[in-house]
Amino acid sequence: MFDCLSVKITYNLCNLSVPCNSRVLMLFGQLEKLNRESMLVDPEIARQITAKVLHLIQTQEKTRKEIMSKGSSGMEVILATLEVINAKNRAHMIGVFVSKGGTGILLQLVISASKESPPSEEVMLQLHSVLAKVGPKDRKFGVKARLNGALNVTVNLLKQNLQNHKLLLPCLLVLQVCLPSAVNAVSLGKNGVVELMFKIIGPYSKKNTSLLKVSLDTLGALLKSKTNARRAVVHVPVLLYIYHDWHRNDTCHRHILIRKGILGCLKNITNIKLGRKAFIDADGMRILYNTSTECLPVRTLDPLINTSSLIMRKCFPKNRLPLPTIKSVFHHQLLRVPAGGPVAQLYNQPLGVDDVVDESDDNEDAEAENEVEEKDHHAGNDDIETDINKLRPKETHSRPFEELKIYERFFMELSEDFQVMQYIFLCLQFNNSILGGAFIFLVYTCTSVGSAPIRPQFLPWTWTPSTSPRTKMEEGGEGAVLQVPDTALLLPLHDPDLYVEMVKSTCSVPQFSEVAYPDYFGHVAPTFREHILERVYGVQRTKIFQDIERLIHPNDILDKVVYDLDIQSCPVIDGGESLKFNSQFESGNLRKAVQVRKFEYDLVLNSDINSNHYHQWFYFEVSGMRVGAPYRFNIINCEKSNSQFNYGMQVLMYSVQEAISGRPRWVRTGTDICYYKNHFSRSSIAAGGQKGKSYYTMTFSMTFNHKDDVCYFAYHYPYTYSTLKMHLQKLEALRTPQTYLREDVLCETLGGNSCPLLTITAMPESTSNDQICQFRNRPLVFLSSRVHPGETNASWVMKGTLEFLMGSSPLAQSLREAYIFKIVPMLNPDGVVNGNHRCSLSGEDLNRQWQNPSPELHPTIYHTKSLLQYLAAIQRAPLVFCDYHGHSRKKNVFMYGCSLKETVWETNISATSCELHEDLGYRTLPKILSQMAPAFSMASCSFVVERSKEATARVVVWREIGVQRSYTMESTLCGCDQGKYKGLQIGTRELEEMGAQFCVALLRLKRQTSPLKLRNHAHLLDVESDLMETRCKVSRSDTHTPSPGHSLTRTLTDKLTLIRSHTIPLTNNKPYMVH
Repeated sequence: MFDCLSVKITYNLCNLSVPCNSRVLMLFGQLEKLNRESMLVDPEIARQITAKVLHLIQTQEKTRKEIMSKGSSGMEVILATLEVINAKNRAHMIGVFVSKGGTGILLQLVISASKESPPSEEVMLQLHSVLAKVGPKDRKFGVKARLNGALNVTVNLLKQNLQNHKLLLPCLLVLQVCLPSAVNAVSLGKNGVVELMFKIIGPYSKKNTSLLKVSLDTLGALLKSKTNARRAVVHVPVLLYIYHDWHRNDTCHRHILIRKGILGCLKNITNIKLGRKAFIDADGMRILYNTSTECLPVRTLDPLINTSSLIMRKCFPKNRLPLPTIKSVFHHQLLRVPAGGPVAQLYNQPLGVDDVVDESDDNEDAEAENEVEEKDHHAGNDDIETDINKLRPKETHSRPFEELKIYERFFMELSEDFQVMQYIFLCLQFNNSILGGAFIFLVYTCTSVGSAPIRPQFLPWTWTPSTSPRTKMEEGGEGAVLQVPDTALLLPLHDPDLYVEMVKSTCSVPQFSEVAYPDYFGHVAPTFREHILERVYGVQRTKIFQDIERLIHPNDILDKVVYDLDIQSCPVIDGGESLKFNSQFESGNLRKAVQVRKFEYDLVLNSDINSNHYHQWFYFEVSGMRVGAPYRFNIINCEKSNSQFNYGMQVLMYSVQEAISGRPRWVRTGTDICYYKNHFSRSSIAAGGQKGKSYYTMTFSMTFNHKDDVCYFAYHYPYTYSTLKMHLQKLEALRTPQTYLREDVLCETLGGNSCPLLTITAMPESTSNDQICQFRNRPLVFLSSRVHPGETNASWVMKGTLEFLMGSSPLAQSLREAYIFKIVPMLNPDGVVNGNHRCSLSGEDLNRQWQNPSPELHPTIYHTKSLLQYLAAIQRAPLVFCDYHGHSRKKNVFMYGCSLKETVWETNISATSCELHEDLGYRTLPKILSQMAPAFSMASCSFVVERSKEATARVVVWREIGVQRSYTMESTLCGCDQGKYKGLQIGTRELEEMGAQFCVALLRLKRQTSPLKLRNHAHLLDVESDLMETRCKVSRSDTHTPSPGHSLTRTLTDKLTLIRSHTIPLTNNKPYMVH
């Protein structure tokens, strides 16, 4: 912009109307000399001279008038000096010019020049060229231009010179600099600038392309104002025509920026409802769809395709979900419904209110094609707790000790004197010498809170080698024989018959009468690696275009319902050649399936019971598939704004054909996986009062390999409540005489299921006072898991912890001797049973109820917190508290802890050093885990306390119970991006390994805090770590072949044609079907 000025410097100096003896003229002469010697110029000298000139202009009114008088070009000399100085220093010199008040002088010069009749075109051209360059360096340029009237001068200049393309260009550039100010944008709109822009832009032309590009950018900036966008709604057909014309004629793609500028204008207009309607009425969907499709083969046109895609997605008519109501299909009647609670709000709404389609103008821009994976950034996080009083532990206990004494029954190990130990030892000696292997154990049982405890009993228990599970289920009517895979040696904690028995005693709201095959057969972790899926470029765009085709070619859409839980009498609809779906089994979740194309299905998930949201967890069955057909599944009512499905995570699939062929396992599957915002509108009620929100689609494609197969799909590896009960019962078989194991019923849930509480430690070595004292005074470790039903990985980690604790290794024995473990392995049994993602039957997130839990609505949280309060009251607060969770948006395994100091550091709180005194011991356990557990990432850990988490277990136990080492351990649903498992999706083997490694880390923690007591066991830590690494090592083989001696194959008449007909009879004459 300054080139024309530098050429005319000599001419301008000759015409300078300043007295010859003026000091300003002398300084101008020095600048002109520097211009001629630009190759040798010292930027600092030029800066000093310029500063002196500006100082004189600002302090001497007469000199300022002379410089700004008609015919004077003194200011141009200064700016020309900035131009000739090398580019490296140009920005700095312009900044100095602005800081000295140069912008105001230039704007005043514009006003002065406009008063001439007529204004000098040459002067206006030069002034606006200079302003366009200087303006971006002045943050208040737009405000200054509006207040002194220079902005109106520029607008009038535009109106009077529409055919003067030479003058239009710098004027438009000045407008662009002014437009970041919202007030300026509205003011210009009122002044008719929007309509003016449509007089400048036009169809395809090889002339004045630079002017057209600047005009479109200026118009796009104007249309960011919704007021201006409403003014431009009538011009939507014009913009579409111009875009199509440029698309048709720009065959060499030399003017991509112009085409992108037109799309930018459309994008801003369609941010308002009227603009979207105008776009649809002008057939914009078809125009942009066709032009984008033609652009697909050219990679350089991706910016046009992405912007077109964004506009089309935004303008796609908002629809309601294809449901009669977004409330859950199932309802559980609460004995007490709090007036202000979520259930009362949900069911007091008039019919249909929760499903109102909201098309407000609060639309957010859709995600870009290449999204950046979300990471936690605490800087600038408004959610961080800033009240230092809330970051200090409470000094007093909130409940009197008399209320807590009833929980003493759950801590019998703290008062047990073991007076009968000698009898046990004699029995053991007799057992070893006479009975040849029969053991007798001390077994404690205890009823739930509120009932009298049952006294300890001696129950004989005889160990015998594992017998094979029942392998046949005969169905007399069909004469078929289903032989169950023999997984006893591979899955020592799994027994199909025992699992069915556990299911019989499980209470569900839908009263499930079927058992899913994966839960019945069991899961053997594959030995091959499952890599994080590399996302194919453009896959999300392709899926979106396929969705847009539904609107453009509606006759191609079948829209055929094939599964609907809202029709509870007959949810499975006979679809002929359509797939068959089912989710009526424990932990199942699929509400509706709609066939939209021959091989494409829209799937709708059920809300959590007594809720109208929390759609994420899915677990359903599919059958009737064709081998090799390219099926696409779209889960259309997900709620989270992003997911690891965008970063390599795959869904889980279990094939019954594979299972009966010897490979009973969940495997990662699916291609073309992506997660994106769709056109189904969320009501503001379901979105927490926020308007304009949409649901998200998780889509994946796959082909089936077996005819007549029955396959299951799940969000993550399922782990049902009945599975937990089976595992707990099987764990008793792992108990040795040296192991103290007690299972209590903590309480009963709202749905009538029991919440188990485990106590695990080592029996005292003898009945001596020293040994009994050591037993009672062991520090406690309190573990919990599965408060969120959809985070099934937490249960697999807990399974690894329990198996390790009950193991026979020397390290496990040392760990039991070091601690007393109190474990609640499933805090939300009802949510797990009924296929919820987040809530219990109260319709609430239990991990947000720890501050004030209700014994009626949140019994498991209330009684678990009471256990901890009791321990605090008797001065036996746990050394470590850890709540196992799963994380849907991050990779690796990591911990959240609580730190006063680290929270304060992330805020602007002023606090003295004494207020921030804190033991750094809370970092020890995560640090140990990062050194030994390959899936654990210390870099992902955080110890900042946030306001939104103040009612979670971690924060409440830290603040109210006083447990410094209070953690949430999060396990990824996807995989790892560091360590040994980098680039791999996480599986049950790695999750169980994490649970075991957590135990080893606790022993190392004990060694660091009490090194002398564990000195004799220190060598075991490294040995056990090596053994665990070897045992859990993932094979590099890409195939799995069962060993000949452990064949899992079973026969089945006519393969799977009869597999759906087999039932397992129950004692109450109600059949349980294996599905």
